[in-house]
Amino acid sequence: MRKIDELRPLTAGQLLELWRETREAAEDPLERTVLCNARIAAACCFAGGEPVFEDEGSVLAALTGRQLERLLRQLSEAESDREGTGNPSFDQRRFEALREG
Repeated sequence: MRKIDELRPLTAGQLLELWRETREAAEDPLERTVLCNARIAAACCFAGGEPVFEDEGSVLAALTGRQLERLLRQLSEAESDREGTGNPSFDQRRFEALREG
């Protein structure tokens, strides 16, 4: 995986725009999800102040699915830690069990 030294979170408006663009680019829900996640990673990952990835294609070429998932989780956790917006009573294990159940 390429070196990433900064994750810059997107605004809600930027996320919505990426989702809308991806919705139009892919009909299959799984494909939309992967493309949208790759677009988010491309927009958020920086090294030395420069974007690490040129676009979603370069993200998909460089990262495995697990690496992309881990990267987005780090971005989400970093944002929660920075703003203190995380729900202290949220139980990730319970959430995963309910989601899988």
